[in-house]
Amino acid sequence: MERSNFLVVVLWTMMVGTVALAEPISVRHIQQPMHRFMVARSEDGKTIASGEFLQVVQGDEVKMRLTYHFVDGSIDDEATTYTQQGTFRLVRYHHIQQGPFFTKPIDFTIDASTGIVTSRTRDKNGNIDVESKHMKLPDDLANGFIGTLLLNVSRNTTPFRVRMLAPFGGGRLVQILISPEDEQTVHLAGQTLKATVFRVHPDLGGIVSLIARLLGLQPKDVRVWVLEGEDPAVAVVVGQLGGYGPVVSSDLVGTSFSK
Repeated sequence: MERSNFLVVVLWTMMVGTVALAEPISVRHIQQPMHRFMVARSEDGKTIASGEFLQVVQGDEVKMRLTYHFVDGSIDDEATTYTQQGTFRLVRYHHIQQGPFFTKPIDFTIDASTGIVTSRTRDKNGNIDVESKHMKLPDDLANGFIGTLLLNVSRNTTPFRVRMLAPFGGGRLVQILISPEDEQTVHLAGQTLKATVFRVHPDLGGIVSLIARLLGLQPKDVRVWVLEGEDPAVAVVVGQLGGYGPVVSSDLVGTSFSK
């Protein structure tokens, strides 16, 4: 295992003992079928990928998929199924990241109904190794739909926590602290709209956070712009893809900010 990969696994393993209980988010806005297009840009504003978001609703079950095709041939493909019955509950999650943009390829699956977590890795000779294990997963697991949760909290909500399963070491529980940070005006499709900016912070805690900073492995905060109103929507997400690597801005096509 490469040194950087090994250190990431060690840090996430240490974090398991720091995770505290979090509260599920209540459903305030029932999700509807949706089809939108996205664009991903580097920090210098250069377009690096085009994206497509598709959401299908069948009864109380929501299936959504966000796929980015990069100009260098890389792909980021994230498929999530969850239920919206009073609170949100993960059913299944599958995330693939591969290609030159990603230094640590991912093929990670969570079957929340059975607790089976599967990681697929490919060695330098192209051989695929499949590792599956059973885990006791929490009800508030939010892989793939943190954006949906933000559509269902008020702009003046108190900071809250959710948990995610990081695709390291076969799957490690981590705690995410989310808080409203600011308001900003956003332009989209000829409309001027208000957006709440949320800060999504991987809460490593204490000594783990210090070690991560010293090793240069501290995940950067993610910021999410959520359009306000009766039909809220995620307009912009700025952060690292998969918790590492360069910062990327993922925007709805046609989004811009007031200067």
